Amino acid sequence: MSFKEYFRIWSQCSKEEQDMIESSLILRKVKKQTLIHQGDLDCTGLLVIKSGQLRAYSLSEEGKEITLYRLFECDVCLFSASCMMKSIQFELTIEAEKETEFWVIPFDTADYLMKKSVVFANYINEIMSSRFSEVMWLMEQIMWKSLDKRLAAFLVEESLLEETETLKITHEKIANHLGSQREVISRMLKYFQEEGLVQLSRGSIELLDYERLEELSE
Repeated sequence: MSFKEYFRIWSQCSKEEQDMIESSLILRKVKKQTLIHQGDLDCTGLLVIKSGQLRAYSLSEEGKEITLYRLFECDVCLFSASCMMKSIQFELTIEAEKETEFWVIPFDTADYLMKKSVVFANYINEIMSSRFSEVMWLMEQIMWKSLDKRLAAFLVEESLLEETETLKITHEKIANHLGSQREVISRMLKYFQEEGLVQLSRGSIELLDYERLEELSE
């Protein structure tokens, strides 16, 4: 499939806009754990995901991570071009959670279209609104939902993404997703194991009672 089949507003763009995008497109393929964008150190451009999975996370001064959202096939990564949005003050890092292939619409092209194309600008604003909604939902979860429920929800979501009930993931990685500490996650997982919800082994977590985890997450 070509780029135009992944970019939702392609048919709404003018021929001139389509030609501009096509002539500037860069196709990249990165390995798992590759850092694609880091804070305000670069302005990569807009990313359109062809395959794979990206993770956008925030990093505190103490080095604690928390996942803000994930990106999958056909998603557009907006904050990799945060220099287009002068009023955006917070920084985030984007890494590949799996081997990922994506197109880059360079900053110069994206910035020009943002200023000249109503269709393109509306699309970017729609994405921005969606991402902020995700971040606000996350903040509500952190503020009002207990860690056991958030952890259960994460395990269920990860199982759906990986299409398996045996997750190859470390306690440290889960802590990074949830903005917690490894020791806290380990204690909670030990409790889950005692309750018969999971079985822990080195480097993996087997979900033993998927239905109860779903109930807990809700």
